[in-house]
Amino acid sequence: MFTLSQTSRAWFIDRARQAREERLVQKERERAAVVIQAHVRSFLCRSRLQRDIRREIDDFFKADDPGSTKRSALCIFKIARKLLFVFRIKEDNERFEKLCRSILSSMDAENEPKVWYVSLACSKDLTLLWIKQIKSILWYCCDFLKQLKPEILQDSRLITLYLTMLVTFTDTSTWKILRGKGESLRPAMNHICANIMGHLNQHGFYSVLQVLLTRGLARPRPCLSKGTLTAAFSLALRPVIAAQFSDNLIRPFLIHIMSVPALVTHLSTVTPERLTVLESHDMLRKFIMFLRDEDRCRDVCESLEGCHTLCLMSNLLHLGSLSPKVLEEETDGFVSLLTQMLCYCQKYVSQKKSNLTHWHPVLGWFSQSVDYGLNESMHLITKQLQFLWGVPLIRIFFCDILSKKLLESQEPAHAQPASPQNVLPVKSLLKRAFQKSASVRNILRPVGGKRVDSAEVQKVCNICVLYQTSLTTLTQIRLQILTGLTYLDDLLPKLWAFICELGPHGGLKLFLECLNNDTEESKQLLAMLMLFCDCSRHLITILDDIEVYEEQISFKLEELVTISSFLNSFVFKMIWDGIVENAKGETLELFQSVHGWLMVLYERDCRRRFAPEDHWLRKDLKPSVLFQELDRDRKRAQLILQYIPHVIPHKNRVLLFRTMVTKEKEKLGLVETSSASPHVTHITIRRSRMLEDGYEQLRQLSQHAMKGVIRVKFVNDLGVDEAGIDQDGVFKEFLEEIIKRVFDPALNLFKTTSGDERLYPSPTSYIHENYLQLFEFVGKMLGKAVYEGIVVDVPFASFFLSQLLGHHHSVFYSSVDELPSLDSEFYKNLTSIKRYDGDIADLGLTLSYDEDVMGQLVCHELIPGGKTIPVTNENKISYIHLMAHFRMHTQIKNQTAALISGFRSIIKPEWIRMFSAPELQRLISGDNAEIDLEDLKKHTVYYGGFHGSHRVIIWLWDILASDFTPDERAMFLKK
Repeated sequence: MFTLSQTSRAWFIDRARQAREERLVQKERERAAVVIQAHVRSFLCRSRLQRDIRREIDDFFKADDPGSTKRSALCIFKIARKLLFVFRIKEDNERFEKLCRSILSSMDAENEPKVWYVSLACSKDLTLLWIKQIKSILWYCCDFLKQLKPEILQDSRLITLYLTMLVTFTDTSTWKILRGKGESLRPAMNHICANIMGHLNQHGFYSVLQVLLTRGLARPRPCLSKGTLTAAFSLALRPVIAAQFSDNLIRPFLIHIMSVPALVTHLSTVTPERLTVLESHDMLRKFIMFLRDEDRCRDVCESLEGCHTLCLMSNLLHLGSLSPKVLEEETDGFVSLLTQMLCYCQKYVSQKKSNLTHWHPVLGWFSQSVDYGLNESMHLITKQLQFLWGVPLIRIFFCDILSKKLLESQEPAHAQPASPQNVLPVKSLLKRAFQKSASVRNILRPVGGKRVDSAEVQKVCNICVLYQTSLTTLTQIRLQILTGLTYLDDLLPKLWAFICELGPHGGLKLFLECLNNDTEESKQLLAMLMLFCDCSRHLITILDDIEVYEEQISFKLEELVTISSFLNSFVFKMIWDGIVENAKGETLELFQSVHGWLMVLYERDCRRRFAPEDHWLRKDLKPSVLFQELDRDRKRAQLILQYIPHVIPHKNRVLLFRTMVTKEKEKLGLVETSSASPHVTHITIRRSRMLEDGYEQLRQLSQHAMKGVIRVKFVNDLGVDEAGIDQDGVFKEFLEEIIKRVFDPALNLFKTTSGDERLYPSPTSYIHENYLQLFEFVGKMLGKAVYEGIVVDVPFASFFLSQLLGHHHSVFYSSVDELPSLDSEFYKNLTSIKRYDGDIADLGLTLSYDEDVMGQLVCHELIPGGKTIPVTNENKISYIHLMAHFRMHTQIKNQTAALISGFRSIIKPEWIRMFSAPELQRLISGDNAEIDLEDLKKHTVYYGGFHGSHRVIIWLWDILASDFTPDERAMFLKK
């Protein structure tokens, strides 16, 4: 009974709770229905009101009677209030356009104060309301400007309208109310305009103008008219002028306006009057004064990021080129701000592609986001950047150096005609280079005397840092920069003269001390040296032999001698003192720069001498010491061989080469010892088919077997073995004979150059079956001869030896320089095109090469579609280099690659890299020096019962010494 009562009670309570919840839900529904109905009624009411207001506005603008009261300023004000009350950009854009036209129309009325919209600003009751209204209207104009596209005709008209609104109400100059008696109102009205402009600036007015200008100008052809561009730029400049060039307004002007791509270029083309305004307000100087401060410059750069920082810099450069007087007075500040901007960009320049980098057409791989919308105007930005290395700015920046006169000698040096044996007279050259330094420009040796902390030195250092930074930042136009810096013939010689004057003693010691000092001053001095080396290397690379040796453009030969001596010592000291071993960053870049310039000079001297004999050797480096360090695997000794082997005498390098070969033979077990004998490969060769048999039997041998002992047995035409024991002599005869046959031009594997008849692969050798295998076999035979120390009479063309050494892969290699070694007449014809004063197009040349191949005329295109591209004054230098590259590389690319592959299978590339091209020829074909009979006696090994005291041997040496001429001794040794 008790349990039943409890259950009924629980059921009753639950039932009551459910009923209560249902009542609450019902009440909530009723309340929600009321709210919804209220919102709906409100919406319908507002919509009805908005429709009525818009209808009233439409009726207002439909009135055509200009004398109607609708045209009064008060009516416009009232209708504008209503439009602003219901304004929606998408719905009311046409109404807003009509409002703006009505307002502007009212401002144009003559002698009707009540019509002038601005007259309401004079009303006590309406002034504040009018100011608020015009601020809203002008900001809506800005909103429309951000959305409109200037390339669309209708949009361009609207842009003009809204810009006119902004121009009209941010300046009182066009307000007719201020004429005559109204002049007293001008201060108050100017204050109102300043208030309006301040309001716009606070809301991002400069960002609006930036979007508009970028859309209209960052394209192949600008789509902003003169009026539009003038209005936009005038609006941008007004706040700055009104604020008396306050830093707070110069900053946004630089960030948003001066960073618009190629803005100054478009202003100078479309509306040059605006640039006159900039000049009249001395804006460039104010920009320089603002940005020369490191913190402010960094702030501007970080606000812009790299791409737009580059745009700002290019505009400032263009502006600077138009104001040379300002640059002359503000050189230090201008150089400082340019350097800071480049350094900011440089932080994000990457050497290679990665997931975090983007491609930029000027900066290369860039680790910040790239605005690809700027690509269409990048050619204009590049043109503006070219002002940095243009002659006018270089003359301004380096005026202190260029103003100094270099005394020319009364008897300038004249180089002798080029030839393989051409060597300048040593005594004469030494005399001119080191005894007449006072008369020959007075800069041939370091003299010292200038304090490195002087204002003059600091200024030049800062300028050099600027250009060196531009070279490492603007990676994709590096060659343009170098070409511009080398345009003035006297800049580099005078810079070298300046370098020679630095420090108490000048020259080498100062810069070596800088390497050990991590001070800003040291870095600047080293940057100056780097710039000098980079520019000089570029100059010498692009000059031909006539310009270097006969015309002696920029540098006299005596100067090249002194400079190369300095570079040689500097690089040697960097390596020997252990600086290069752990070099990285700027130190490594410095080494690469100095070493690159040194090697360009060395290779030029190897082709045609300008330096005295033994000029490149280091007297303080004993070969025995170097060899000892090599045996101990000392890094610095290995680096000497890798970078500057020429400091070691040639004969010592040959001995080192033979030592390397011997060590490898011992390592491979190819040398006979007391405990083991090397494996011997036996081949049988028919005299009548020596080349065929040698090719068939040797080309299949492994690399190890080719380097090992090969015994040759000759058989005659009857198949009978020839008598004789091959103690390397028969193999030597076989090798010499087979090399003689494969290099015979009649076989057409190789051709001879015109003039000195030196060998290089024949372009038509492809007529042979398996010609590439043949060239690989030839390479192996040639490598075997060098490996075994067998001298073969094979005079190669200089350009082919350079390819064998791998020089043609260097970024400093110039095909044109090597062309005389292929065809001197062809080289003269090409260089005559370079010096042709008329219009090259008149010659009817194209970027192609016509060749007579076995009776048929074949046209080779130097570039795709080259036969349809005419050679002009603009591309003639490219044509010359393309032609030289085609003749020496493209035509014989496959043959050369096959021969080098065979050669390197025997001879390691690093072994021969310590030789120059002429030295490699001497290694292959022997030296022309007279034979030392005593040395030959000492190293002769006798067989067959003969010995040094045998009377036949005594007779032999006596005949060689007394009866043979030097040429006959050479022939004897060769046999």
